[in-house]
Amino acid sequence: MKRKRKQIQAQPTPAEWEQKSLERFQPLLTPEEYELLLEEIKSPLSPAFRFNPLKTSRDTVVNLGEQYHWKLESIPYCPTGFRVLEGDSAIPVSQTLEHRMGHFYIQEAASMLPVELFHFDTQKPELCLDLAASPGGKTTHLVSRGADHGLVIANDSSSGRIPALRIVLQNWGAVNTMITQFPGEKYGSWFPETFDRVLIDAPCSMQGLRTAESHDVRPVTDKEISGLAKRQVNLLTSALQAVKIGGEVVYSTCTLVPEEDEAVIDMILQRFGSKVEIVQTSIQAPGVLSNGAQQFNPEVQKSVRLWPNRLRTAGFFACLLRKNAALELPTTSAPSRPLERTGFNPLPQKETRNLEKTLLAEYEFDLAGVMDEYQLELVGYGQRIFAFPQRMLSEFSSLPVQSAGLLVGEETGERFVPAHDWVSRFFSAFKMNRMEVPETEIDSWLLGENIPTASFPHLPENAILLMVDSAGRFLGRGRVTTDRVKNLLPHRLV
Repeated sequence: MKRKRKQIQAQPTPAEWEQKSLERFQPLLTPEEYELLLEEIKSPLSPAFRFNPLKTSRDTVVNLGEQYHWKLESIPYCPTGFRVLEGDSAIPVSQTLEHRMGHFYIQEAASMLPVELFHFDTQKPELCLDLAASPGGKTTHLVSRGADHGLVIANDSSSGRIPALRIVLQNWGAVNTMITQFPGEKYGSWFPETFDRVLIDAPCSMQGLRTAESHDVRPVTDKEISGLAKRQVNLLTSALQAVKIGGEVVYSTCTLVPEEDEAVIDMILQRFGSKVEIVQTSIQAPGVLSNGAQQFNPEVQKSVRLWPNRLRTAGFFACLLRKNAALELPTTSAPSRPLERTGFNPLPQKETRNLEKTLLAEYEFDLAGVMDEYQLELVGYGQRIFAFPQRMLSEFSSLPVQSAGLLVGEETGERFVPAHDWVSRFFSAFKMNRMEVPETEIDSWLLGENIPTASFPHLPENAILLMVDSAGRFLGRGRVTTDRVKNLLPHRLV
């Protein structure tokens, strides 16, 4: 008896998947708005970035826009965000020195929305949690909104995504941060009613209708959407349990699929009732009230659904929620690993004073003032010295961390070498030992090459110099040797 051959169906092309995705959304829009959507997604997304207020200012960015031949357009809901309408002679944002040194973070305009929905209390340092943080763009935004004075815990469940998160925070110059690697679903039961603000930018199907470098159009099944929605509900529940009564949670996705957006919020409202409420925002982009036969709580209309044609962005969803009462969910003990077991120890007072004197004498840098302003504590790990957030040491000292704070520098035996990221963050406060790189040498220096000491006569050997260009911009550190200034740019920046 012959067996019937199983027929192999041809897989849809990307264009066919895109058409199928569009058909999913058509019933959610009026015919007029659907036509506007089809027209908008024909155009490529303009590049956009947020500037780093810890390192630069809006006025400086505007001036750089003229230098780089950018036509800048402000993002209406993000004071630090710009869309770049590049001309033929414009220099791409990714190729600028400022991007390399952490003055900018390249980010699609829609992704700037979630953190801007929070109402930060500028009168006190706040405790924030980013439950699914990597690669770190929204974490840097949380740091900036709190002026790096409040502690931000950046968590991600994937070990493979932690290195990218660490590098982004280092490049941003964030000092009051700590990185953890746990399932986000656990945080609420470990730390109920603890945080002032919690962000859950949830893993999603990424059906935003406009392709970006990190969000290509891809096939997605109903089964995958259903699985994602279940996890999204669990993550949002954890976020709501972790936030204080009266605190805020922002839930966001880069998908327009209602099952992952309004349906998730609707399920939360069904479960917790008046203990959780949606906060109305000023963005005129309401959530949908139904998905076919499924009707949602009218309150979900207070969510923000960014169809691409609304503000010329990728498709995006965000919802600001306030917690009004305890959720009465089970609690469990958090994992524990005292920091001392990892080899980190508080720097003895004598060594702290010596380091303060050294940095003051060589660079006129007031380390004590910075430590006091940002509520930091010096800790040693071998020859390296880090600045850790005091709040981490007092409230989360036993929680296992992947990294924390910022490296201040390293004792080499001959002298203390301040770390690149520390100098980059506080460069304006490093007044001495600056050395201008000749214009003809800048390109090769930024490629990691050394400079002959003939260009810099009478330099003390082994001195650590802070290299600048003619405009005074930081170009990295250099060590003086017999015949050259050795380039100390981190490998990731070369």
